[in-house]
Amino acid sequence: MVKKIFLAFTLMSCFFFHANAQDLFAKGDKVVSVGVGIGSYLGGSGYKMSVPPILATYDQCIIDGLIKGKASIGVGGYLAYTANKWETTISGYDYGYKYSYMIIGARGTFHYQAMDKLDTYGGAMLGYDIVNSRYFGDDAYSAASKASGSELAYSLFVGARYYFMDNLAAFAEVGYGIAALELGISYKF
Repeated sequence: MVKKIFLAFTLMSCFFFHANAQDLFAKGDKVVSVGVGIGSYLGGSGYKMSVPPILATYDQCIIDGLIKGKASIGVGGYLAYTANKWETTISGYDYGYKYSYMIIGARGTFHYQAMDKLDTYGGAMLGYDIVNSRYFGDDAYSAASKASGSELAYSLFVGARYYFMDNLAAFAEVGYGIAALELGISYKF
């Protein structure tokens, strides 16, 4: 599904939009985005989301003027959090596990402005996923059962920002981050 969305988005941005573009992401521009995720990859069968995926990104243009002045390259960061839990009742006692995930990463982006007000981009993120788990239940085991671990986090993604004001945009991203689809607001300064 994600591959089909990625392919459709790429084709649409390459062939469909051919209006003159303004410089939406020029050297020195900084963009901060905050949003929520839909379709988290974290957790497993039977887990319920207790905190939806929330995220913040930072993107700064370091090179512009590429591909006839319509493309640029950015670098930045990614911070995201979500939590979920699994619980059951056995013989009248409640038991379960709570997990939280925090992803901290660095991102690189390639932007292409094919039309006014639309900044399309793709990129990669490499970071760290900090995972905490806690058992809970109606027994003594729950007080001593906490664990944490971490692992490499990575993502390939495509996205777009639509600027409805000079420095304010709505964004959407698909990829493999904290969620399959990320939506939110971006502020350029």
